[in-house]
Amino acid sequence: MKFSDRAVLIDPDNHAEPNQVEFGFPKNRVRSGLTVLILGLLALIVGLRPDFFGLDRGLNIGFSQIGLILVGLGMMTLGASNTLRAFWSCREKSLLGDIGTRTIMTGYVICVFTALADAFGFGTNPPPEVMLGVLQSRGVIIGMVVICVGLILMFRFPIPPAPEQSVPEGCDGE
Repeated sequence: MKFSDRAVLIDPDNHAEPNQVEFGFPKNRVRSGLTVLILGLLALIVGLRPDFFGLDRGLNIGFSQIGLILVGLGMMTLGASNTLRAFWSCREKSLLGDIGTRTIMTGYVICVFTALADAFGFGTNPPPEVMLGVLQSRGVIIGMVVICVGLILMFRFPIPPAPEQSVPEGCDGE
């Protein structure tokens, strides 16, 4: 991008490359992903322990708490996967990264269906009295483990580029 002599005279600090990326990934995408992750963590904590925030907590974890837990977990999953996806912005995502994305989605679906088993009619409690029981919480934990495996699969491991492969501008070459 070339500037005219007039533009350089008006602003002498004007450089030819004003939007150079320092680390090879967009910082704003990483920041927004981490912000969504932190907000999801806050929603998850409010859903699990509302008494920390002075809210009323019943004897059991009911439908509204389950909903807030799932919203918080979904926001955390979305924020973490968007943050890890930002590291792939300079290159095409590998097959392992694609498998990781699908594994994350599968883990979240496991969490939703096991947590809401009573609401769907598969649990031990009838639908008016939906609560998170022992089996449902174990299913949510299994789903969270699947999500963690998917996040690990999305890591960008350093792979040297093939000789015929070119690195896009603004990327650091790793």
